[in-house]
Amino acid sequence: MTTTIWWIRRDLRLNDNPALLAAASSGARVAAVFVLDDRLLKGRLASARRNAFLMEGLRMLDIDLRARGGQLILRAGNPVAELGKLLRELEASRIFAEADHSPFAVERDAAVAQVLPLTLVGSSAIKPPGTILKADGTPYTVFTPYMRTWKAHGLPTSRDINGVPDGLRLVAGKEFLPIPAGEAEATFPAGENEARRRLAEFSQTGLGSYAEGRNRMAVAGTARLSPYLRFGMLSAREAAGTAVAGMQAANDASIQRSAETWLNELIWRDFYISILLHFPEVLSAAFRPAFRSIRWEDDPAALTAWQQGRTGYPVVDAGMRELLATGWMHNRARMLVASFLTKNLLVDWRKGEAWFMRHLLDGDPAANNGGWQWAAGTGTDAAPYFRIFNPVVQGRKFDPGGEYVRRWVPELFNLPDAYIHAPWEMPDEVRKQVGWQGEATYPAPIVDLPFSRARALAAYAAAKSK
Repeated sequence: MTTTIWWIRRDLRLNDNPALLAAASSGARVAAVFVLDDRLLKGRLASARRNAFLMEGLRMLDIDLRARGGQLILRAGNPVAELGKLLRELEASRIFAEADHSPFAVERDAAVAQVLPLTLVGSSAIKPPGTILKADGTPYTVFTPYMRTWKAHGLPTSRDINGVPDGLRLVAGKEFLPIPAGEAEATFPAGENEARRRLAEFSQTGLGSYAEGRNRMAVAGTARLSPYLRFGMLSAREAAGTAVAGMQAANDASIQRSAETWLNELIWRDFYISILLHFPEVLSAAFRPAFRSIRWEDDPAALTAWQQGRTGYPVVDAGMRELLATGWMHNRARMLVASFLTKNLLVDWRKGEAWFMRHLLDGDPAANNGGWQWAAGTGTDAAPYFRIFNPVVQGRKFDPGGEYVRRWVPELFNLPDAYIHAPWEMPDEVRKQVGWQGEATYPAPIVDLPFSRARALAAYAAAKSK
């Protein structure tokens, strides 16, 4: 019987896995292999928290493999060397892996394919980036026409989703490294089973109200699946198929709109994967050349206050503290804190991007870069540079009762709703009632909003005029 290697990278699942399916074709025995690569685990974009989530995910995958008579074979080092050794040890004929599209992954896979029999199948995207192009063969740089073409290529359905391969034969009994210890996340338990449980729950209780619920920061109105999609503990295609099923089963327009809104969010993920593949320079520079010369403020104290959730603007601080506590942040809050850093503090978006990559469980180079450049107004399909979120207005609109702020900024818990997003507006009698001790209770705003808005508009206009 022939043996093939399933090289696992960011597809930690058994269901709807094209690489596993290809490796198992013709009845071959499958060796499930993960290579610990320090270039990723200790590199510039690494995150201790995300590494721990990955290790817990590997542990869950190993449990699933052992339940089917196999095991996870773990190696450490350069994939070229480690996979070459395994080919010889297992007398394996081929290596199958899911295609990944980041600059690092493309370079790594090219190096492996030069010397080893590597076949890339499927994609970390729902639709591989090279398949969604303009009529002239060039990549889209604006989301809406990209989305229309994406949908015109056919919507994923449940018929497209594959389960675990029938008759799967797994290699077992081989020496392997122990999976490094990693503290389990209370908010996001790792593994495919948890990911699919969440998808099923969201499809029943949240998908139909997503269009409205996704913006309320104190409400569980989003799927909270992004960490699982990041590591392929859930098939992005299966998630999209769930959205399409919700659209087709909807019995009124609002439910259908909500399901399609979530599908569009998944398409944004594909869009940013495509942008990074075709324009890898965005990892170090603004997509829009006109904004590469913005004169950013060098203000370490302001950056630190933002990082620690001590800016004096409650909804901004709530988002940043949620990130530090859980490794995740509500998407509306992500937009607000990014706008605040880049527009109100005029701090380089790359510093915010790096902080997010350091702390987010779902930190992904494509999506993270795309989101930050959108918020900063420097990227493809970006928010206009003159669009500057007012954190007080946004807080009152999307956290009207202050529940989100009270959860993450507990020193403001006793403030009345009228002042929860602007404590400095409290009259003296209210301050006395709530025991307000000035900056001993909570920091004063670190920047004046009208001043910071004017400063940002001037800086962006100056860069644009060059």
